[in-house]
Amino acid sequence: MKLAAAACAIAACLALPHVAAGRVNRFDSGRAWSLVKLQLSYGQRPAGSPQLQRLARSLRARVPNGRFEPLAGQPGLRNIVGTIPGSRPGIVIGAHYDTLAGPPGFVGENNGAAGTAVVVEVARALAGMKLRPGREIRFVLFDGEEPPRGLPEEQPDFYNSGLRGSRAYVEGHPKRTAAMVLLDYVGNTGLTLPREGNSHRRLWSQLRLAARAAGAISFFPRGTGGPYVDDHAPFIRAGVPAIDLIDPNYDGHDISDRIDKLSRRSLDAVGETIVELAIRLRRGVA
Repeated sequence: MKLAAAACAIAACLALPHVAAGRVNRFDSGRAWSLVKLQLSYGQRPAGSPQLQRLARSLRARVPNGRFEPLAGQPGLRNIVGTIPGSRPGIVIGAHYDTLAGPPGFVGENNGAAGTAVVVEVARALAGMKLRPGREIRFVLFDGEEPPRGLPEEQPDFYNSGLRGSRAYVEGHPKRTAAMVLLDYVGNTGLTLPREGNSHRRLWSQLRLAARAAGAISFFPRGTGGPYVDDHAPFIRAGVPAIDLIDPNYDGHDISDRIDKLSRRSLDAVGETIVELAIRLRRGVA
């Protein structure tokens, strides 16, 4: 993920009163918390590394109808794709599961592990429901979001040096996606998620309606944060409405991104919101 050069003001973002999350209880934040810790137990997990490949086998078993999609021309890299069947074009709910290749010891608690845990537990929650017929829902864990070396902000062309998994998915599944929801920095204490600057306005409005229904609207204040080059970008370039959940105040490229920065309450608020949004989007994308 790379912050674009221009950034929008978010001064009004914190004006809403606090609203407690948890009026619904379909997402298991305890399981999500445990899954974050499981990922961290593998240590640093750069794309293509043996430890990431071992983790991938565990993650694949946790999503409905899970399978690997190797990335062409990227030996050892593979996306993990789970599916709840339905009509097409469908919905993609995604996160990246790799970490930075450096600095040494970077374990990516919020930059990778938190979003992955929420996606997996949202998938488990939805797969256990008696959903009405509707659009296909795909859960995609992207490999190779981070560049092979260095930090995203150091890359002259991060779109093409990073985002390898999301670019491959979009190229391999043309016209299969009606809407895309990306989870990036979604687990930190003090979580604040204004609309990311490149995110589709109408789809973001639908997200906020879902958050209100889930009792989590305080985590999604009005206002717009800076635009990011992230795994939603290939979908946007392909004409797919896409949104990125990312806290603009969190430094996800610092070695301090560890378990002590995580909030179980934040995971729960985002998870409940995405479950509600997925149910709504399955009925149709406005």
